[in-house]
Amino acid sequence: MKYTGRVFRPPSEAYSLIVQATIGCSHNQCAFCQMYKEKKFRIRPVEEILEDIDMALGYYGPGLERVFLMDGDAIIMKTEDLLQVLHKLYATFPKLEKVTLYAGPRSTLAKTPEDLKALHEAGLSRAYLGVESGSDTVLKFIHKGVNAQEMLQAGRRLVEAGIDLWVTVILGMTGARGEGGDWEEHIRSTAKIINEMKPRHLSAMTFAPAKGTPLGEDVLAGRFEVCSPDHILEECRLLIELLDV
Repeated sequence: MKYTGRVFRPPSEAYSLIVQATIGCSHNQCAFCQMYKEKKFRIRPVEEILEDIDMALGYYGPGLERVFLMDGDAIIMKTEDLLQVLHKLYATFPKLEKVTLYAGPRSTLAKTPEDLKALHEAGLSRAYLGVESGSDTVLKFIHKGVNAQEMLQAGRRLVEAGIDLWVTVILGMTGARGEGGDWEEHIRSTAKIINEMKPRHLSAMTFAPAKGTPLGEDVLAGRFEVCSPDHILEECRLLIELLDV
């Protein structure tokens, strides 16, 4: 397999074949994330991806059951190209059960409902969506590139297409001094968007500063104070209390 840069995948894809469909992240502006900072975004030519699939067949054999398409936003590919990759995967690996990917909210919104349904019918099983927050204030603070309503619409489109939606949100995103907004508003808005989006799986992660990111630099400079563990637990408690899914 040919890979450019570091390889990232969700924990649940530990035993999946990793196929690089895109290099980097199409947005790559989130203030907390340093996963793709060293990469210039581009979509790999379909021919290269198909060659990788043939290479994987020779290396792993036909018994593969799961494939994860990386990097950060594989759903941005042209629908016809992504369909070609899906058809090739299922034709090459007869026991294949799931094909999954990260979905950026803006790239998801660029697809029509018919596009997403066609992708699901071709075997796109699951999409991972980084919601992070349901608060417009927080989403703007972390430079997510969409507002809460747009994020909700992206998630709903994936669910309505039949795609298994796995969502992440981030606790502690407002900072100990409220640099990123009011923490209760962050959690209440996040619970609201999750209740309306209805993902199959929700992960609540905790903000940790990463070197080389805007928020990481703010932490080092004293402009952003990381929340205490007790506060993170309080946010988690309130989130669980408000969830109704």
